[in-house]
Amino acid sequence: MSLTLADARIVTPEGVHEGWLTIEDGRITHVGHGSAPGSGLSLGGRHVVPGFVDIHNHGGAGGSFPTGEQDQARDAVALHRRHGTTTTMASLVTASIDELTRAASALAELCEEGLLAGIHFEGPYISKARCGAHNPTLLREPSPQEFAGLMKAGRGHVRMVTIATELPGALDTIRLAAAEGVIAALGHSDADYDQTLAGIEAGGSVATHLYNAMPPLGHRAPGPVVALLEDERVTVELINDGVHVHPAMLRLAYEVAGPGRTTLITDAMAATGLGDGDYVLGSMRVRVDDGVARLVEGGSIAGATLTMDVAFRRSVQEVGMSLPDAVQVASLTPARVLGLADRIGSIAVGKAADLVVLSDSLEVAGVMKDGVWITEPR
Repeated sequence: MSLTLADARIVTPEGVHEGWLTIEDGRITHVGHGSAPGSGLSLGGRHVVPGFVDIHNHGGAGGSFPTGEQDQARDAVALHRRHGTTTTMASLVTASIDELTRAASALAELCEEGLLAGIHFEGPYISKARCGAHNPTLLREPSPQEFAGLMKAGRGHVRMVTIATELPGALDTIRLAAAEGVIAALGHSDADYDQTLAGIEAGGSVATHLYNAMPPLGHRAPGPVVALLEDERVTVELINDGVHVHPAMLRLAYEVAGPGRTTLITDAMAATGLGDGDYVLGSMRVRVDDGVARLVEGGSIAGATLTMDVAFRRSVQEVGMSLPDAVQVASLTPARVLGLADRIGSIAVGKAADLVVLSDSLEVAGVMKDGVWITEPR
């Protein structure tokens, strides 16, 4: 079966052009300029962008990846796909090693099925001083031997681990992760500038939600933010929901790191797509009020209720990114982080037909995964 999408404004990291594309067997086979040859499905001049790639997501639609419950994971993925995220990595939160092992094993099955792009351990190897919504009683010092066991439970699908680089055992665990092809992310950390540099030298290559759960910028004590922004080896995650980070600070990070080292994430939790009320994140009780998730005890921000289409739209309308740059930070850069940029992340011949159709106001008008419509253009 062949499908041509015509009368489209196709957005790539290189620019925007009026044209068409053809899809066969789930892949893009032609990308052209101008009018499409023959007939096709007219998109009426709407934008077509690559499917969004979310490398930090705890759930949605009432489903929570940290539970390891596969039905909940399916519900969460379905919700985010409707909002344009065609590739999702499941993020866990701090729990006991037994609970993390069980969840990783269950989610590995969904990775093997192709539903998930991998597993992310956000905890338990993080700082008590910067633990945010993680249960402080379950935090642990990083251990290469222990983390090797968690990787084994994930059967090759553990793709990222967040580590506070100042903790005992952190550098050795970062080195192990990097050697095994697992992304070592630095975050939920009370590290200073030099400790953060040491973590990068050991193999740290991602900043877990830059600014959040780490010391702030200081002109005498620059802290981790400066170390992470200035090093060309590090990709920085940003939560663009209007709550976690002020647009000016988002703009600063984007201008320093550039679209090639900046990736949008949702940090979404179970409440995403459902509305206000009481929820849980791991073992912690969370209350969502006016779309903002906070711990019932203490009031720390507890993830987000964000979807990638909203983050994408805000990046253009609030932060001032161009459409090509917004496509890069929502799709291509996170695809590169996952090592999948040869298959997804941009509209190019040979890549998977993971596509999002957007209206002039950048609202989702259609979503395609592997050449099959999840929601048909409307």
